[in-house]
Amino acid sequence: MDIPTITDSQLVRLMVWLSPSFPTGAFAYSHGLEWAVEKGLVHDRASLIDWMTTVITNGSGWTDCVLLRLAWRCDDDAALQDVADLAAALAPSRERHEEMTAQGNAFARAIGTWGVVPGIIVSDDRALWPLPVVMGATFRIAGIGEDHAALLALHGFVANLISAAVRLVPLGQTDGLRALAALEDQIISTSAASACAGAGDLGGFSLNADLAALHHETQQTRLFRT
Repeated sequence: MDIPTITDSQLVRLMVWLSPSFPTGAFAYSHGLEWAVEKGLVHDRASLIDWMTTVITNGSGWTDCVLLRLAWRCDDDAALQDVADLAAALAPSRERHEEMTAQGNAFARAIGTWGVVPGIIVSDDRALWPLPVVMGATFRIAGIGEDHAALLALHGFVANLISAAVRLVPLGQTDGLRALAALEDQIISTSAASACAGAGDLGGFSLNADLAALHHETQQTRLFRT
């Protein structure tokens, strides 16, 4: 993957926008991990790495990377709206749809401080803008290269889910960091592969993760929203 030069100003902005403390509410979502932990599918560092590898390469990690790139490449509002509608339609469950649109709406509100949100998103009262679409569109306006945007957004997604697993399993902080380190190659290779992808390449096969999202809707004891 050819990574263009990034300026100090752009780097500082990315550090803020993709920080765990950025107010998107990401800490409240487990992406189905809460159910997977309850059922024993994720119970230690090794099983977490296996679970996340599938999510990254064949699940929403891949899909979100492609959607972010498609949004980044949009030249007009109509094209961006089409990508947003496609992203929302691809959500395999109610909670997954809520997760991507609630965070997308929150990200758009927060990043509006920098004045880099497309007008169509700012003026849309429906608040159904999926997070990867908002990220792709705003990063383009901010001058963030497509490759940097995809790679760092995917890394942020993975880091957030590992943080959830640290609390849920529970894992120690060291095991959480070891899991994140072990997933670096998958993050980089998936982001790189998405550079050549288009709408026809959307989709994957992460059945357990999708089922976990569906089962979480009726889980009796829940700490996370998804």
